[in-house]
Amino acid sequence: MDGGQSREDSLKAWNVRDWLHLTIGLLVSVIALWLFAGITEDVINHGSITELDLTVLQWLQARNTLPGVRIFWAVTLLGSPVFIVVLGVVVAVVLARRQQSLVMAGWSVALVGSALLERVLKLSIRRPRPDFAAQFLYDSSYSFPSGHAMNSLVAYGMLAYILVTCRARHRAAQIAIIVCAALLILAIGFSRLYLGVHYLSDVAAGFAAGIFWLSICITGVEVGRASARRSAAQGS
Repeated sequence: MDGGQSREDSLKAWNVRDWLHLTIGLLVSVIALWLFAGITEDVINHGSITELDLTVLQWLQARNTLPGVRIFWAVTLLGSPVFIVVLGVVVAVVLARRQQSLVMAGWSVALVGSALLERVLKLSIRRPRPDFAAQFLYDSSYSFPSGHAMNSLVAYGMLAYILVTCRARHRAAQIAIIVCAALLILAIGFSRLYLGVHYLSDVAAGFAAGIFWLSICITGVEVGRASARRSAAQGS
């Protein structure tokens, strides 16, 4: 009887904001997964999206310039594995020093999980790189999905979430953080197309997979925060 009453009290302690976070998180995850599955099916079956891939790739390669290559090479470095690892360590140290253990755990799981998920997807689908990619790659790796697109979306998306929820207090600052993160993520994705190291569908699938994983991680942190608030309220 006491156990049932405790569960009932716990559910009542969830407010509308907590349920809204959970519902939106699950909905975004399902939509992103559906988009990723649709793109993947089209790529595997050589559907119409692969024709668009070649059209976009050839159009960009016919118009790129040396200054443009230099600019987008610098942009693409912001989504490289080395840079994301350095960013991950720096943010984790800052969160640890501020005793934000739950957020630090969410940050770590987001970055490590994204890298592992990307690896599994690449090895499962094994799509070859475009012919233009050889001049910019130091090692061989598969093309689908774009790791830069996926990992940068998770890293910068999670960083924006942390800044908005933990640091920024004014609405204007929160909007500015989200817009800047979105523009940087899009720029990194476009840099992969401009350099010719990925097809359009690689980048789109990377974004879809990134949104899926980011949504799960943010939802997990929000559920953890809600549980912490309930525990604090029950103890007081």
